[in-house]
Amino acid sequence: MSAPISASSAPDARAQFLDQLGAALQGDTLVKLVLARPVGADPTLQRIIAKPLQVKGQPCLSLVYRHQTRDITRNLPLDEAQALVADLLPDGFRNAHLFDADGELQLTFSKKGKPMLQRHGAQPPREAAGSTAHDREKKRYLSLSRPFLRDLGVTDAQGALIPAMSRKWKQINKFIEVFDHALASAPIPGEQVLRVADFGSGKGYLTFAMHDYLRDTLGREAEVTGVELRQDMVDLCNAAAARLDHPGLQFQCGDVRSVVPEAIEVMIALHACDVATDYAIHTGIRCNASIIMCSPCCHKQIRPQLHSPGLLQPMLQYGLHLGQQAEMLTDSLRALYLEACGYETKVFEFISLEHTNKNKMILAVKRRQPVDNAALLEKIAQLKAFYGVQEHCLETLLRNDGLI
Repeated sequence: MSAPISASSAPDARAQFLDQLGAALQGDTLVKLVLARPVGADPTLQRIIAKPLQVKGQPCLSLVYRHQTRDITRNLPLDEAQALVADLLPDGFRNAHLFDADGELQLTFSKKGKPMLQRHGAQPPREAAGSTAHDREKKRYLSLSRPFLRDLGVTDAQGALIPAMSRKWKQINKFIEVFDHALASAPIPGEQVLRVADFGSGKGYLTFAMHDYLRDTLGREAEVTGVELRQDMVDLCNAAAARLDHPGLQFQCGDVRSVVPEAIEVMIALHACDVATDYAIHTGIRCNASIIMCSPCCHKQIRPQLHSPGLLQPMLQYGLHLGQQAEMLTDSLRALYLEACGYETKVFEFISLEHTNKNKMILAVKRRQPVDNAALLEKIAQLKAFYGVQEHCLETLLRNDGLI
């Protein structure tokens, strides 16, 4: 139910709203702020959505200017953000919606500029006022206005998404979403320079996105290296990095076996074929990476070793099922070896990055506390014995380095 504030307080409604905004920011209870019904000079601006954000350990307000064909993001310190909101009401926007722990506080201005305040009951702040259920705000980790998206052909000169690249745009955002959640739980100090290696970087979509997200959105120092076997792709991406002024972003020719960094915080290897995934995971572990993100494919090593246990022979006599079993066993062992090396590991189906229907992601985040390595290695040994597996590339690499 809506609860209008008494008419006698109407002249102070704007001041009360701004005071409540300040209290929500200082008390860390703000969920979201939406400015709607624009009346400014820019006819393409539809609304502003603001949410709390930490930048280099400092509380800020992240403001997304939602235009008809693009988004523009500004991260401002709390005092600057509050002053900006005050300037925009009512000269820039006639509606404001503050979502906090108590629900929604709505400020509206009449055509004559008279303010009115309403408090709505506590409810999930999914929708901005005036929007319908299908118009709920979606979390976007990158803005379409970012220059690298235009340079790489994801958006046009006006910053609008090119329809043929809509799938790629979803993939980029999903990848950054997975990384953002991993970063939040990783044992990496906020002031530390993040060193990232992306093996098999291709045209650089995800490499540029990672660098841009770390430096522009999160405000963190980052050194991001894309590693790619095709020299023409390396030259293309290095030229784009120089043209777009992306300091700390570079591309090298090579693969996970020829380019081995001394230390990194984040290791990425998407669609590394067969044992290349094992070499990539080994590199991440050896370099003490806090985050390892792999998307394996072409599981060739385990399948010829696989001896179907008697009970499973009727099921695994079919080639398709045998291949699926080999894939599941290979990636399960990889995840278990990561666990044994001190990582919290997840295996899940990830959105397609190469227009395939299935895409598995192995995500490993370094634990803050050690685990029982011996117990995990015993489970691995039993699993290998059950299927008759004699060799697993990742195990060989880790044992040769004394890591397990």
